[in-house]
Order: sequence, then C-alpha cells, then structure tokens
Amino acid sequence: MSEILVVDDEPGIRDLLKEILEDEGYEVRLAENGEQARAARHMKAPDMVLLDIWMPDVDGLSLLKEWISDELLTMPVVMMSGHGTIHTAVEATRLGAFDFLEKPVPYKKLLATVEKALNSRPTHAVRLTTLDALGSGELIRGLAQRLRQAAQSQAPILLSGEPGTGAEHCARFMQTAGTPFLAPEDMAPLADGPMEWLQQCKGGMIFLRDIGKLTPMQQKGLLLLIAKRADYAVKVVCASSDNLALLAADNQYSRDLFNILSHVAVRLPPLREHRDDIAVLAEAALRDAAEAVKAGTRRFSQAALERLGKHDWPGNLDELHAMTHNLAITSLDEEIGVAEVDAILGSAAKSNAGALGHLFGLPIKEARDAFEKAYLECMLEECGGSITKVAERSGLERTHLYRKLKQLGVKTHSRHEA
Repeated sequence: MSEILVVDDEPGIRDLLKEILEDEGYEVRLAENGEQARAARHMKAPDMVLLDIWMPDVDGLSLLKEWISDELLTMPVVMMSGHGTIHTAVEATRLGAFDFLEKPVPYKKLLATVEKALNSRPTHAVRLTTLDALGSGELIRGLAQRLRQAAQSQAPILLSGEPGTGAEHCARFMQTAGTPFLAPEDMAPLADGPMEWLQQCKGGMIFLRDIGKLTPMQQKGLLLLIAKRADYAVKVVCASSDNLALLAADNQYSRDLFNILSHVAVRLPPLREHRDDIAVLAEAALRDAAEAVKAGTRRFSQAALERLGKHDWPGNLDELHAMTHNLAITSLDEEIGVAEVDAILGSAAKSNAGALGHLFGLPIKEARDAFEKAYLECMLEECGGSITKVAERSGLERTHLYRKLKQLGVKTHSRHEA
C-alpha cells in the first residue's frame, strides 16, 4: 500500500485530501507546515508528497530545494497552490517537482496525478551513498560489488573486519534511499524488547555493531529480531571485529546465531591491504578536519604522504581520522611534513616494537584489546582525563567511547570527564 504525505497549512484541505486518498486505499500522513514536513521526511520517506507552496514558516519551493540539496528527494513531489501561476508551475517542475496542481484540485485530476506520480517511481533500489570514504581502488570497488550482491539477499548480513574498517558506512551503502536507518549504541533493548526496534524501523535497516560483545540474553534477542524481521520488511546488518566462529566453537557464542549470520558474510579489508587509497583518504580527511576546526588550509608534503602509505594503521580509518584531526589542530604550517607525521606515527611504531612488543605473541582479540586499552590510557593522560578531548582526538562518539572504556576496564576520573 502506497503512503502519501500531504503538506498543507489549511486544516480543511488536509482533511479533505486525506479522506479522498484513504477512500482510494492509500495510507496518508499529514503535516501542517514545513517543519512538520521535514520531520516526517526524516522519519521515513513517503512514496510521494502533495506539497502546498504557500505556508507560514517556509514556502514549498524552498522546501523542495532543501530536499534536493540534502539528497532527500527520493520520491515524486506534486506541488499545490491556490494562487497558481504559469511561472510558479514552470519553476516547480524545473526544480524537480513531478507536477503542479492548482487548488481547489478537481477530484479526477487529483487521483490521476497521484497514480502517475506513484507509477513514476524507480523500480530498482536507489542507494544513499558511495564507498568513497573507504577508498576508490580495485579492492574497494570489489567490496562495493560484494555489498551490492549481499543487499539483494533477504538474509541478515554480517560485516566482519578489524575496528575502524567502516562497517557502518558499508551498511549505509546497502541502505535503500529514503528508508529508516537505526544504529543503536545501547544493546540492552535486545534482551528486553527487540520488537520495538522493528516497529521503529519498519521498511528500513537496523545496523548492530560489535555483536561479538553481546550477552547470552542479547544474543537470544537478536535471534528473535532476525526471526521477525520479515514481518516488518526490515533488513538486519550486523558487524563484528571478533572471530565469531572461534567464539561459537569455544561455546562463548550462540551456535544458532553464528550459523544464521554465516549465510551472507562480507569481509571488510583493513587499510594496509589497500595502501593505494591511503594518500587520497589522508588528504581528504585532513581537509575535512581543518575545515571543521577552522584551522585554515592544511596539506601533506609528498614525503609525508609516502610515509603515511608505509604505516600499517592498526586502527584503520578511525586512526587515520584521529591523526589528521590532531595535525589540523596542532600543525603550525600549512604544509605538514614527514617530521610531523613521524612525531605521531614514529612514536607509535617504537611503542609497538618496545612496550607493546609482547602483543605479537597474543591471540588477535587479546592483542587488539590490549592495544586499545594502552591507546586510550595514553589519550586520557595526554588530555588530562578529559573525555570530551579524548573523543575529539580519537574520532569516537562519546557514548561509544564510554562503552569502550568500561569494556576495557580503563579507569577515568569523574572530575576530568567534561
């Protein structure tokens, strides 16, 4: 059943259109102004929109331009106006509106236009984004193809890879444009009531990160969520940096859940496996970081880029973004040379070979946890215990950082947490 969003500031017209369209079997949502229309579109993209031009807070043409600019015009929009002119109609269709109706709208013309608009929707799934943030080389192009193929499956999808390899970005790449996307930080509801997530994300995608860390009760909740997903037309995408096969074999993880997730699994390559992308990614990250902190122009020298390309990046993209953010703030010159890069990466290399050299004799999960704990303890020391500063420098969201600190047993001091 198609869903239509009706946006009009006149209650009588809204109610009349709702009654007519519902009698024809359509689902109808209502918005009385631009602000409500924005909220409705962000919550879930309708199959089409009937949009009034003249509203008190923002006119319909401006809202149409906004959706186009934000890449949210994923549905046909039919403009309406009681003061229609040829100029307004031409401008609306030039911008991207499907059609223009003058109020009062004749009954038959309304239904004919709605039917045409709904039939104009593309039959193929339109994706929201690209994988450019992960790279553009041969390895990432292959990854994009595998993700496209995986997205065609109705089964849940498992993204496996080291921390910082862009799992959420890959999930968004598989998302159909205009559909809800839910990526909860707190996994507690899996044990308490996962059905609420399905209701909240009807017709969209639920992305669950770090599922190797789920408790037994949360694993049971995820099994229930997967079992009921088809009832809500929800795509379930999970990510894990843990080896679920080993955990299941050691009875530390649900064998049933692992078997279900194994049907469609995609490995995300670490940054060191596509070094040809590092220079471009580093330059882009540095530009974005400099712009975000209003640091002016920043660029890497050729020697610095070559040095970056030789680094193994144990933290992958997260480490790269944290480093460029650091350099955008602390660098004194526009051009960042190899010495400044070595001051960060060189010390890390010495640390790996020295104080953290024992990690190379540990299983990968234990080695990774030990590295992350040492990394965060060092960050806390350098930032004077400030969680806010650590979040900024590490590139982690505060909620994710708190969870990581608790998980690794890193001690913080409450007086410094601001």
